[in-house]
Amino acid sequence: MSIAAQVERFVAMGTRIELHVFGAGSADALVAARRAIEAADDALTIHRPSPTTAVNDDLLAGRGVAVDDPLLIAALVAVQDAHGLTGGVFDPAADHRFGGAGWGNVVFDPRTARISATRPLALDFGGFGKGFALDRASAALREAGVVSACLSAGESSLAVIGEHPLGGGWPFAIPHPVRADTVLVELELIDEALSISTTVGAGTQAPERAAMIRPSDGAIVTAARCAVAVDRNGGRAEALSTALLVADTDQARRLLDGGPGRRFLYDLSKEAAPTVDVTRMQAA
Repeated sequence: MSIAAQVERFVAMGTRIELHVFGAGSADALVAARRAIEAADDALTIHRPSPTTAVNDDLLAGRGVAVDDPLLIAALVAVQDAHGLTGGVFDPAADHRFGGAGWGNVVFDPRTARISATRPLALDFGGFGKGFALDRASAALREAGVVSACLSAGESSLAVIGEHPLGGGWPFAIPHPVRADTVLVELELIDEALSISTTVGAGTQAPERAAMIRPSDGAIVTAARCAVAVDRNGGRAEALSTALLVADTDQARRLLDGGPGRRFLYDLSKEAAPTVDVTRMQAA
């Protein structure tokens, strides 16, 4: 059975973006979704001048500032919620270069959008930014009447709208990041987002950055691990997979036992067939 799809491919958030829309929906839906992702990229990037780099300049200089970019404000609110959800394990302000600084040193008031820090630090939204951007794009597609779509940002961040065009959930097989032809877990998603974080591969190229630091002790996590999180919200899924990656054993168990969603943590250092280190799966 052949089902027509509209597809948009472009580069943003430092990776390849693909938007696949099936069935009914506004003719401008893909344009709106692309613009939503590009706008999130423009607001959150630290790789060129942006509202985030402007805020970072103030935080590094010890100055407080009133944030005026609506997307950055929304991201900061979501980050503050995710930091609390993960018990402080997800921390986009953790940076080895700043001697243990982290989100705990950030003072952010969502009512006034004013942010300051008790010590010099900088924000790095990392993978969270991709999930946040996919959330914005999904909202744009739904507003345009789209009922079935699959969005991806690289190979580690995914979001789906509705059911698969053939019915049922969207099937995904999460590959082992090192062993060819080996699958860690197979999942089906409906109106959900998925995030994969790993210490193996490209993520190890900048171990001093927030995604590789355990906030509780500032240790850089180098153990071979892979974390997978499924959630209704893409930004939250990214925060959970990142937190699982750097969590110690007790923190990981608390994160895996928390819900809703589905969360997995794999120890890739074992020589035998891939095994789950500590894992719990819950209904979404």
